[in-house]
Order: sequence, then C-alpha cells, then structure tokens
Amino acid sequence: MKKIVVCILAGLMLSLSVNTASAIDENRGGLMGFIAGCCFGIRAGAAYNDGKEIHWREWVRLVPVVSLVCAIWDGIDGANGMSTGNYAQKYGSAFY
Repeated sequence: MKKIVVCILAGLMLSLSVNTASAIDENRGGLMGFIAGCCFGIRAGAAYNDGKEIHWREWVRLVPVVSLVCAIWDGIDGANGMSTGNYAQKYGSAFY
C-alpha cells in the first residue's frame, strides 16, 4: 500500500511540474527542469531554467560507483578554490 501511495505522489509531482513549468526560456522547465532540480540540486535546476546546460560531471552523479569518484574530484576542486568563473573559462559559458 505504501509503495502505491508513493508512486501516485511521485507521478502527481511529476505531472504538476510538467504542466506548470514557468521558466525564463519557454523551452526550459518542464520534465527536464524537474529532473535537473530533483537529481542535481537547486543550483542545477535554476541554472538549467536560466538557459545553462547540465554539465557532464553532474550527469555522472547518477552512476553509483563513479559518483563517489566525481564527488571527491569536485571536493578537491572546491578545496583548491575553483569558482564558477574558472569553470566558465574551462568548460565554456553554456554550463556556468
């Protein structure tokens, strides 16, 4: 019974996010905006709706073992003082 209720609530949240998407760019939001916000966090969801793409290092977080390696890599970059401007120079302004 609990699994049915959880599936119904998840489907309801997904359908509401698809129908009521109001992004800055009309092509943004919806299902992909929901996935970006749900799976990658509030920064990635908001950046996606602002017109930025989801970086490959964020997509890797969905793979169980590889996500740990990528998390450590991101932590090392954070400890070294990498900023959004550094990432924009390195990967391009489409991501950051």
